[in-house]
Amino acid sequence: MKIKTPAQESERLEALKQYNILDTPSEQAYDDITSLAAFICDVPIALITFVDAERQWFKSKVGLNVAQTSRDVSFCSQCILSPDMMVVKDTFLDERFKDNPLVIVDPYIRFYAGVPLLTPDEQPLGTLCVIDRQPRELSESQTNALNALARQVMMQLELRRVSSQLATALDKIKVIEGLVPICSYCKGIRNDQGYWSTVETFIEQHSDVEFTHGICNECMKVHFPDVAEVLLKEEDDS
Repeated sequence: MKIKTPAQESERLEALKQYNILDTPSEQAYDDITSLAAFICDVPIALITFVDAERQWFKSKVGLNVAQTSRDVSFCSQCILSPDMMVVKDTFLDERFKDNPLVIVDPYIRFYAGVPLLTPDEQPLGTLCVIDRQPRELSESQTNALNALARQVMMQLELRRVSSQLATALDKIKVIEGLVPICSYCKGIRNDQGYWSTVETFIEQHSDVEFTHGICNECMKVHFPDVAEVLLKEEDDS
């Protein structure tokens, strides 16, 4: 099956990268969500998936032993094409999936329901999905619960992303707080690799600070005495 990709696939993959979630160990917070999804929807299989460029990787799984599948046979790669839940009541009756290897051999998928995991910018990272080996439907309460659990997955991901950003910011602060080699004459700063740069460059590399430049009154008196006489007199008069 030829892979269909979202309209902004490069941006989507970059967003996925920012969460640093791929190939991480299992975590209880995510495993609790898949367990609840399987229980509430009364299905043998529940997954939290992330759709990478060529594969579908499972962060958490109930009822399945493999860690990933090829993207070209992935149900979730179809699910992320729309922001809404995708439900396939019977794969044998769906032209997209009736010949899919995941349908005709293990795990013998006959029912699939997936909710896209959307970032705050509406980029689909993957899905929370439930799977059964027989045709079926979800009740309204099960549908609502699955959507709610998908939002909880994204909340966990956002906490992870923000925590990582804070840790990076703290590391930068520690660098600035440490002992910084500075030239006694030109005031240049030496970095960890032994190269010298300006104070502005060093601080910009280790923080989000941007610089504008001006001349203080004392330097103006020394280097531009004629201008200083006029400007400083105007300040005194005002």
